[in-house]
Amino acid sequence: MPYIGKSPLSGNYQVLDALTATTTDTYALTKNSVAVFPQTPANCIVSLNGVIQAPYDSYTISGSNIVFASALTASDSIDFITVLGDVLNVGTVSDGTIGLAKLSATGTKDATTFLRGDNTFATAGGTNTPNFLATMSATQTPTSSAQVLINFDQTTYDSASGYNTASKKYVIPSAGYYHIYTCVNLYNASNDLDRIILYINIGGSTRFSTDSQPLNAASDFVYLGGVYNCSANDDVEIKVYQVSGSGTGTIANDKSFFGGYKLIT
Repeated sequence: MPYIGKSPLSGNYQVLDALTATTTDTYALTKNSVAVFPQTPANCIVSLNGVIQAPYDSYTISGSNIVFASALTASDSIDFITVLGDVLNVGTVSDGTIGLAKLSATGTKDATTFLRGDNTFATAGGTNTPNFLATMSATQTPTSSAQVLINFDQTTYDSASGYNTASKKYVIPSAGYYHIYTCVNLYNASNDLDRIILYINIGGSTRFSTDSQPLNAASDFVYLGGVYNCSANDDVEIKVYQVSGSGTGTIANDKSFFGGYKLIT
């Protein structure tokens, strides 16, 4: 049967084995003696006595059988039966033939986005905000044998204005997992730094701590950091506890800092 317009270039088209009409309405459909299962009458072309038959009205499909509307006779001629592929089967798409405009996904389709499993385009990566970094405007000499709040009294950046330079605390702007970190440098002219304990307190409780024991050192860098699931309005502060011998350590303002950022989830 000719096509109007451009004929299909792909599809599982099959001309079935010849059938001989008898006094029945049901015939098994095969291709090279193997059963064929057309999905609907509409994707079959059936010619009977030189006339193309109307699907559903003149015949139906039942599994691998064609069932005519009435029984045939030996004088009838089943000219051919062709199956035009599977329902909605477009065949194998050629490489490089589907453009972004053909995709049904929502969102912005460009070089900066990727297609997610929920059929939406999203931007890769992101910005770890809120974030902040606090430093010291001057050195600090904390007392020994006690937890002392470190005087981080200025900020380099603070995306959500969460840092309080008066209280020396960062107030969590929105709940989530935060990476909180600090580095403190203490020095002692008498070479008598023995032990330094650094604390990150969140919501009034110690969440992270580290114990450094330089033993009669002139200087020591202590780094501490961790990830914690913070609630909104939790306050975060850094405290130090030093045990000194004959002298008390001083915190170097140009080498000490306190910062954090919210993780992308």
